[in-house]
Amino acid sequence: MFLAIKELKHGKLRFLMIGVITVLIAWLVFILSGLGNGLSTLSAATFKNMDANYVTFEDGSRSSMSRSLLSESLAEKLENQANVSAVSAMGATMGTVLNNSDSDDKEKVDIAILGITPGSFLEPNVIDGKPLQAKKSLEVIANDTLKKKGFKIGDTLKIEGSLEKMKIVGFVKNETYNHLPAVFTTLDKWRSIQFAAPGSDKGIEKPVNGIMLQGENVDSVKIKQLFKNTDTVTKAAAIQGMPGYKEENGTITMMLAFLLAISAFVLGAFFYVLTLQKSNQFGILKAIGASNRFLGRAIVSQVFLLSFISIVAGILLTYGTALILPDEMPFSLDLKLVVLYALLLLVISILSSLVSVRKITKIDPLQAIGRME
Repeated sequence: MFLAIKELKHGKLRFLMIGVITVLIAWLVFILSGLGNGLSTLSAATFKNMDANYVTFEDGSRSSMSRSLLSESLAEKLENQANVSAVSAMGATMGTVLNNSDSDDKEKVDIAILGITPGSFLEPNVIDGKPLQAKKSLEVIANDTLKKKGFKIGDTLKIEGSLEKMKIVGFVKNETYNHLPAVFTTLDKWRSIQFAAPGSDKGIEKPVNGIMLQGENVDSVKIKQLFKNTDTVTKAAAIQGMPGYKEENGTITMMLAFLLAISAFVLGAFFYVLTLQKSNQFGILKAIGASNRFLGRAIVSQVFLLSFISIVAGILLTYGTALILPDEMPFSLDLKLVVLYALLLLVISILSSLVSVRKITKIDPLQAIGRME
């Protein structure tokens, strides 16, 4: 470690350039991670937040709410199955609303209308106003991002292309569905919006898109055998079935993988070139008794210190960037992901230095002395 610190102090400019490159790589990795996490949060925050373990869909829907249609009566039957502690039906549709109250702001806003049972485990906690009530189907609770669009408690929402109206009585936080702010209403109200056209419910009594199940170790295979035309999957699988969720995360993950691979190559090349430039000095050190192990530890320690400082700087820059990004930018830093990618970058840096360590073992001290002479 002493030799590593000594050389870092001696070659400030050279190592500063390498450090800057490492900072930029780390910064880009964390920015991409934040954007990817932000996109996935916008896409499926409601599903991620709900206190459920499994979801029952219509068979063949590929775990997608938009393709599934079941009868709400199935919920009572599912609740009687082994290891199922509670069930609750849910419906989802997209819509465009206009503030129908006395307001100068008449901007149209796209929303996700989610039908749930008031008081069930699917209803999110209200941060402002009051929760849903079963007998007041006109009332809804909405994601607080609608406040920035000029909506407030007591406003009436008119659904475009429909005679239906809704009144905001409360706001919730971090509830988005398919990249849109979620508006929660009763199932009956949701059905009156979704199935306004005659025959659109396919003749199903009290249709819903999915039924959420609470309980550990639920036998999804047995449920499928007992109830034909159903498919029960884990909540994680249901999240993957959200429109565009898998594709968005796959794209971000691929970009991060390429970036990490490129960073490994760049850092490895930097330290390998530095080792070549110092091959004579390493040869002299070996001639006076320095072992390959000692020199190898010095190289790895040097890379560890430089990489650690650069990664921390990259993290600080990322948090600083997050503070100035506009609210419309889907950016969300997950501490677990930050730690994971920081460790990955650190490991990649250390592994890259092993190329230089291997080069040291091949240096002949006698040849190095000859070249010095």
